[in-house]
Amino acid sequence: MFNPRLGAKAAQKCVFSQQAPTSQPRCLLPPLTLSLPPLPRDIRGALRGAVGPGGSQPQPLPQRVGSGGGRGLGSTRGSEHRLRHSSSGMGSPHWKRLCLLLLAAFSSSLVLYGHYYATVELPAGQRIIASLLQPEPLLLAPSGTSHPAGSHRALRDSLERESFKPSSQPEERNRRQPSPCPRSVVEAARAHPAFGELFQFATPVLMWDQHFNPETWNRLKERHVPYGWQGLSHAAISSTLRLLNASANRQLFDRRHFPGGCVRCAVVGNGGILNGSRQGEAIDAHDLVFRLNGAVIRGFEEDVGTKISFYGFTVNTMKNSLIAYEEYGFTRIPQAEDLKYIFIPSDVRDYIMLRSAIQGSPVPEGSDKGDDPRKYFGPEVSAEKFKLLHPDFLHYLTTRFLRSELLNMQYGHLYMPSTGALMLLTALHTCDQVSAYGFITGNYEQFSDHYYEVEKKPLVFYANHDMLLEAELWRSLHQAGIMELYQR
Repeated sequence: MFNPRLGAKAAQKCVFSQQAPTSQPRCLLPPLTLSLPPLPRDIRGALRGAVGPGGSQPQPLPQRVGSGGGRGLGSTRGSEHRLRHSSSGMGSPHWKRLCLLLLAAFSSSLVLYGHYYATVELPAGQRIIASLLQPEPLLLAPSGTSHPAGSHRALRDSLERESFKPSSQPEERNRRQPSPCPRSVVEAARAHPAFGELFQFATPVLMWDQHFNPETWNRLKERHVPYGWQGLSHAAISSTLRLLNASANRQLFDRRHFPGGCVRCAVVGNGGILNGSRQGEAIDAHDLVFRLNGAVIRGFEEDVGTKISFYGFTVNTMKNSLIAYEEYGFTRIPQAEDLKYIFIPSDVRDYIMLRSAIQGSPVPEGSDKGDDPRKYFGPEVSAEKFKLLHPDFLHYLTTRFLRSELLNMQYGHLYMPSTGALMLLTALHTCDQVSAYGFITGNYEQFSDHYYEVEKKPLVFYANHDMLLEAELWRSLHQAGIMELYQR
């Protein structure tokens, strides 16, 4: 029987490696088959009430590794850490003394590399119930904060507990007439006792120029990225947002282009479940198709289709994907006349790259200084080509749907939902019907990490994402009839 506490302690054993494109600490968790104790009866009962029609209870996922729409070097924050399970059997005094010395050295390295390293606590069970039944304010440990032992409670108490406050300008999508779909996302969510309380469809999905005002600046500057602008310069934010002044920047898509009135969307993750799935035709049959990170298409058209309407990313995931998946044919991000790019503002570099892309000029500052955006987005682009997710929207999604236990860890500020999760939840808040392909399912152990890998590779759980929590959410949404999750 797996003990979560022992598993968390074992996860502390890490090695630092130098790998392109950045020198960041990485921690590796080898394939393990771990089982969890059964959920208490009261939790099982609550879960049955919160998940899906018919009161069916999902089976617990094996606690090994996670897989989702945005993973690998394409993980969202760039501080990906693989966990290495510690070895056992060192019983002699010599080894005990050596272990103590290594432990002391490791503790010192945590202090030195604390800004880059995130400790991980493996999930202890079906934690979606906490998100479904008890949505709470999002608490983030600010970066650069010292955390002596036992200081977490004091730190959390010192942070401002703010409720979610949407901007005054709602997304235009929410003013439309009721959907003509037989059963839309909105109707299904509102009919569900738990999800009906969680979904707030008036939340602004995108940020554009009219959102930037003194009230918004003063509020968001108190939140850490990606949920706000803490530590970012006023000039960097304002100079970018003032360029997002077209009507196309206010809505994800124009409903006038869909005379039928029912907009069906497919969100395609990169999970190995799609290899051999022959779902390409079904994916392309949707009105709009979202893809993300290392979206390899050539050679896998029969499984993943060819259609692409939106490409979602952060600058970090985009660049890392180009490096990590080049061997699989991902040599440039998708480019097409009708394709729109969805920026996830995880850092100031995303705002700066977006500004440079609209202006068609090299990046003037920061870690991407001198980079030419045209090599990513093509030579002919304008502001209408780009969408920027609202920090309020990211805050709302994390607070209500994916409030992970990782937020309570020492470096919880590194946590955010994966790129795939953000794209899927974006579609759920803008489209009438949503189908998810290539996302983690209960039998994820049967598939490789990505669908384009020649040899099967074990799925990887990254410390800045909570893939198992995301898996529980997708399963719950599927059982509730709010979306369709491809499974096999």
